[in-house]
Amino acid sequence: MQTPASDRVLVFLALALLGVGCILVLWPFLTALVWAAILVSTSWPGFLWLDRLAGGRRILAALLMTLLVTLVLLGPLAAVALALADNVAELGRAASALFKDGLPDAPGWLADLPLVGQSMHDYWQRFAHNGQRLIEELEKLAKPAQEVALLAGRVVGRGVLDIAISIFLAFFFFVHGEALARRLIVALKRLTGERASHFMGIARGTVSGVIYGILGTALAQGVLATVGFAVAGVPGAVLLGVATFFLSVVPVGPPLVWGGAAVWLFQQGQPGWAAFVAAWGFFVVSMVDNLIKPLIISRGASLPFAIVFLGVLGGVVAFGVIGAFLGPTLLAVGYRLVMEWTSAELVPPALAAEKEAAT
Repeated sequence: MQTPASDRVLVFLALALLGVGCILVLWPFLTALVWAAILVSTSWPGFLWLDRLAGGRRILAALLMTLLVTLVLLGPLAAVALALADNVAELGRAASALFKDGLPDAPGWLADLPLVGQSMHDYWQRFAHNGQRLIEELEKLAKPAQEVALLAGRVVGRGVLDIAISIFLAFFFFVHGEALARRLIVALKRLTGERASHFMGIARGTVSGVIYGILGTALAQGVLATVGFAVAGVPGAVLLGVATFFLSVVPVGPPLVWGGAAVWLFQQGQPGWAAFVAAWGFFVVSMVDNLIKPLIISRGASLPFAIVFLGVLGGVVAFGVIGAFLGPTLLAVGYRLVMEWTSAELVPPALAAEKEAAT
């Protein structure tokens, strides 16, 4: 006959196997599940307003909110895709002309760059006004470029699929969100004690601050940069705006885009428009990053830049395109919870109790 101790071991092993099985089943959808939870958390106040407007009909409110989230997320993606189609065609025509006539003469300042300036100038001049030699050189890069394009296509496709699945799951989170939150708090109380609600509030505030700060800033910079490029007549304005959107998480990212556009305009003999793009990028596009992002993020958390930077890079590697926003959110929540958890050990018990009562 088995002993009670052996029964407990068997129960533990059965539960462990069940947990591993559940994780394996949900693993392909983990990114979508986490992103759906973030979407619902950040839009919950708007959902409650819709719920009151719908007279407490939760399913109707969840359906309306899901449609609104779909329009907010997938609507701009569709508009950008249509605009990118025109930009790609425009860039294709420009590339055809470039292959026919070759590169223009290398700018004089390129040779004045230290160390590598002269070699870069000489390399450029090899293809000046010689389209055939340029084509032969680019053919060497055709296969690596094709592999990169296929990889980028798979990453983008995975990101769109994750967003679509997360929107579908968000509907059920809206419907059952309050019950799920209560169960989560019960589980956290068993792990952290009575401070579970406090930790939940910190996590919710951090998620909202980071998502609004990073996503809102990236969107604002991308739109403003696109407007500036379009006004100045830069080819591929939407494509450059999308690049600004994704590079906005890096401090030197947007200046590389609008700075490169300004240099191109100057080389085309349009110094006035080059000065406009440079001023627009410095005073308008960069203003969003320097003023609005810290203001929004500080509402949820004061985060070191390393957390955001590592979160973006690690998030993209782990989760694809959507990881640019999912990664820093997860790291920010973990950072804030660890800081809050350890602060209780650093503060005297009396002050900790007073702080807990104040929050």
